[in-house]
Amino acid sequence: MKVDSHSLFSWRSIPVSLQAIIAGFLVAAITTNIWLLLLLNLGVGAAAVAESLFLALFLWWAHGGGPPRSAKVARANAFRSVALPPGQWLWGLIAAVSFAATVHASIVLLFRFVSYPEAAFRHGYDLSFIPSQNLRWVVVVISAASAAVCEESGFRGFMQQPIEQRHGVKVAVVISSFFFMSLHLTKAWALFGMVPMIFGAGMLLGFLAWSAGSLIPGMIGHFVMDVGLFAYWWTGIAGSFHARPITESGVDRAFVIACFVFAVSLTFVLLAILRLRNGSMAHPGNSRCR
Repeated sequence: MKVDSHSLFSWRSIPVSLQAIIAGFLVAAITTNIWLLLLLNLGVGAAAVAESLFLALFLWWAHGGGPPRSAKVARANAFRSVALPPGQWLWGLIAAVSFAATVHASIVLLFRFVSYPEAAFRHGYDLSFIPSQNLRWVVVVISAASAAVCEESGFRGFMQQPIEQRHGVKVAVVISSFFFMSLHLTKAWALFGMVPMIFGAGMLLGFLAWSAGSLIPGMIGHFVMDVGLFAYWWTGIAGSFHARPITESGVDRAFVIACFVFAVSLTFVLLAILRLRNGSMAHPGNSRCR
């Protein structure tokens, strides 16, 4: 019996936006877990070396290297390969650091309104099996780098960029942020108050990738954010949060400082995104795909 090839399922028969959602989610979800498998099976030293090599190869592949050759251009475009001018790099770094500060300030403010559930935040992040504090810091840094590279490539690259081209940046950022949030809802720390925070972080990272024409500023911001999350909020190797809700302590100096840091850092993120976008429009040749 002759089979009509057009009746068979094929990847190309799927709408491009749905392809982007599937590919981006799988890239982010699968690659971020390689580090955990290496850590549990090789030990910290060997796992750190292996993961560093994996991330280097992954960046090369995502940039358009390796198979399949038929998707080389699509991968390079999704990765948003771009050479940023010095001024753009400055605003990209400002956006990255300000983004991380915004997220941490928002978490502090959340737990000044409700009690900090330390047990939920630390669940699944016990590093007591690692013999020294220095090695625990290695785990924190590699974990943050892995999440930054893989999640930004998956969500803001492979998922968001193709949708931008067909439906515009606002729709693309909302979609990528939703799935970014969904990936993290499996975590014990993803409590009700954290959900809009995760979505908001995804929105800022999405607009940062679009405005810069590059994933690099977002990767840097994501890395800085995650170093703090892993070291302080999730593992506690950098200390613990002991401030009480303001319903118990009243509005104190620490609360006012947190409000100030949140407002200033968010303002700088938004300003940097605007400046990056203006700079990208002034240098359209720097980006392969706008």
